[in-house]
Amino acid sequence: MKVCIVGLGYVGLPAACVLAQAGHTVLGVDVRADVVAGLNKGRVHIDEPGIADLLREAFEQKRFTAHAQPEPADAFILCVPTPFKDGYQPDLAYVEAAARSVLSVLKDGDLLVVESTIPVGATEKVAALVRTARSELTQDSLHVAHGPERVLPGNAIREIIYNDRVVGGTTPESTERAACCTGASAVTRWRKLRRAPSSRPSRPSWRRTPSATSTSLLRQQQ
Repeated sequence: MKVCIVGLGYVGLPAACVLAQAGHTVLGVDVRADVVAGLNKGRVHIDEPGIADLLREAFEQKRFTAHAQPEPADAFILCVPTPFKDGYQPDLAYVEAAARSVLSVLKDGDLLVVESTIPVGATEKVAALVRTARSELTQDSLHVAHGPERVLPGNAIREIIYNDRVVGGTTPESTERAACCTGASAVTRWRKLRRAPSSRPSRPSWRRTPSATSTSLLRQQQ
């Protein structure tokens, strides 16, 4: 599968390298020209153990290249920041910009996954943004999903592979397609898209208070 990852930071670059190692052809996209130029010369701009070796292997196998603009692919994964605005409101400007950046290269049958940490309902907003601009891409022809990242910097590669990932799509097929494009060894598929975002903030809580968190999540699913 040809995968385009938008955003090559502490989540996007490790994800790109893991997917390349799994046999996918990966196009990494970043708006920072120095990052793109450096990666294409084998220079890593983040401090992540093991990432330099994976990047070198990906280049040797011709499975990774960095670009300034998205190109046609089978799957698009958005890995961009979601900082807070005033009043602790999530700023989705980067996510929306990333979605707009792939508009011209999307086609029927493609998969679009938002991997950024986003609030409930944001994936549907991304889907609406895309379909407003590209009305021919219907819910059945463009598969949109949310697969929130669940990694800690410094252990990202291991956690991408071995953490149980959670995905939820706008349709059952979208969910299944996204589950096959995570690089993870175990994936939980959520029946309802709006349940998936709750998994991301739950993980730090689980590490602190497993019993209370487990009870809370069970109640959400009832």
